[in-house]
Formats: sequence, structure tokens, C-alpha cells
Amino acid sequence: MASLAPRSVCSELCPSGYRKASRPGQPICCFDCVPCSMGEITNISGASDCMKCPDHLWSDDKREKCIPKITDFLSFEDSLGSSLTAISTAASFITVSVLIIFVKFCDTPIVRANNQELSYVILASLTLCFLCSLIFIGHPMKINCLVRQPAFGVIFSVCISSVLAKTIIVVVAFNATKPSSKLKRWVGSRWIPSSIVMFSSVLQVIICAIWLCTSAPFPQNNMNSEPGKIIIECHEGSTIMFYCMLGYLGFLASTCFIVAFFARNLPDRFNEAKYITFSMLVFISVWLSFIPAYLSTKGKNMVAVEIFAILASSAALLFCIFIPKCYIILFKPDKNTREKLTGK
Repeated sequence: MASLAPRSVCSELCPSGYRKASRPGQPICCFDCVPCSMGEITNISGASDCMKCPDHLWSDDKREKCIPKITDFLSFEDSLGSSLTAISTAASFITVSVLIIFVKFCDTPIVRANNQELSYVILASLTLCFLCSLIFIGHPMKINCLVRQPAFGVIFSVCISSVLAKTIIVVVAFNATKPSSKLKRWVGSRWIPSSIVMFSSVLQVIICAIWLCTSAPFPQNNMNSEPGKIIIECHEGSTIMFYCMLGYLGFLASTCFIVAFFARNLPDRFNEAKYITFSMLVFISVWLSFIPAYLSTKGKNMVAVEIFAILASSAALLFCIFIPKCYIILFKPDKNTREKLTGK
């Protein structure tokens, strides 16, 4: 009976999903089987090298075949997107309710004090601020990528410049009471607040127009940021213009904070400056913390960070400036008198 021929290998063939790795100092027939790296496959036994999947595909768990990558973006359906949508919608309804209260009680002293038209503009722009965060949620497309950042920048500029105008009116009105003051002729003038709001807002419009004309935002498929995922996102186009837009908002908020801070100790009827000071402090703090958080996140979390900053800073303006007035209007009407506001 013939004997079996001896085997000339010391290692079995590697199964699919693995590749050969030679053992240093040993014959070529001796090798180890090493799993393919993520994004690579082998679909045959005994393969020497793994095959890299195309950019739009990824390896399965067994590293035997390439499968489509998971697409990822902040959608209205997932828990994070739906939560932010609910908060944004609820906050806009609250803001509209405050606006309705101010219109209904427009003849009361607390509403008429310090330019009620500016209060209406601030509340209307705050409503749009809350709603503009919805543009950031959903599948990124050319139109919402193009609109969302400029819309956010311009609406916030109108809001902050209106608060700045309201604060400057406080300072002008107080200094006009001094003997021989040249500011008396400006008290009650609608030209000052209108000019401040228009000029400040137009500058932001110019920044955004330059941004859109030179290097506009656009949607892109980011295939390299996270393994196994295609992150569908809006590329900001020009990062410099994006931070110019944010920097201008920061400049307006800082100016408003400084003016309100120095006006905070004016007589009681001008105590609104104290609330504006605190709201601007919160606003600036939110956006200072936003930048490192924005730079350290990726994908839909990056979008969520910006939405949170929009909602938090808008809520700071609403609750610090207007909710105390609504409390007095609805629950303390005895304090909503000219005598109480003037301290006489």
C-alpha cells in the first residue's frame, strides 16, 4: 500500500476576509492569517493582499464584500433633529405670544417706555431667529446650504442692532435731562434708532453678499471624516467669510454690552439696561463657547452645536429683556403705571 506524500506547507490557506502575513525567518509556506483592515476585503481563500473598497462603499463585518456606506446628516426624523425642531417651534410660539401681549397692551407705560416699535422689531426678528434654525435641519441641498448662514447672520444683525438702538436711546434720553444738553432735540426722534438698525444690518448684508458672490456655501459628500459613513453636509465655501459674519455679530453684541453696562445704573425707569447687559453677557458667552465646540465636532453634531447656539442666544434675549415685562403686564398690573416706572 503506497504511503501518502508529505505536505509541503506549514500553514493552512487563509479564509476570505483575511490575507497572508509572512513569518520572518521562516519558509514562504509558513504565514499568519491577518484580518483585512476596515474598508478592505478579500473574497477568495489564500489571498496575499486585501482589496480596498471604492470611496462610496465600505467593508462588511466579515471583510468579505463591499457594501454601501451609511449616509449621515441631521434629519427631522432622528431624535436629535426632532428635539431641536420641537424646541425651535415652541420658542417661536412663545416669542409670538409675547409680541401679541405687547401689541394688546401697547398703551401701557411699560410697553411704551423706550421705543415700543423697536420692541416689536426685536420680537419679530427673534421669532425668525428661532425659526431659521430649522433651515439647518434636513437633507443638505444647494438652496438651504446657500441660504442658512446668511439668513442667520442678517436676522441676528437686525435683532442685535435693534437692542443696541434701544440701549443708545436710554443713554440719549437720560443725558438729555441735564441742563443745557444738546441731546434734547434728539429725544423722541425715530431717525436715530432707524439709522442704527439700517446701517448695522446693511453692513452684515454686504458681508454676506460678498460671501455668496465669491465663494458661496454648497452641499458635499464627506467620505473621509468618519469610517463607514458618508456625511452629507454643507461646506461653508469661504471659511474666512463665515468667521467675518460671526465676528461682525460679535462686534455688535460687544458694543451693545459695553453701552448697556455703562447705562445700567441710570434711574429706575431706565433699568432695562440691566436686563440688556445680562442678555448680552449670555449672548457673548454662548458664541465664545460655540467656536471651540464647533471646531471639535463633525457631521450632524457640528450642525447641532450651531443650532443650540442660535436657540440659546435667542432665548437669552427673549427671557432677559421681555419676560420680566410680561410678568408685570400679566401678574403685577399695579406696577404697570407711570408713577411706578418713574419712581415718583
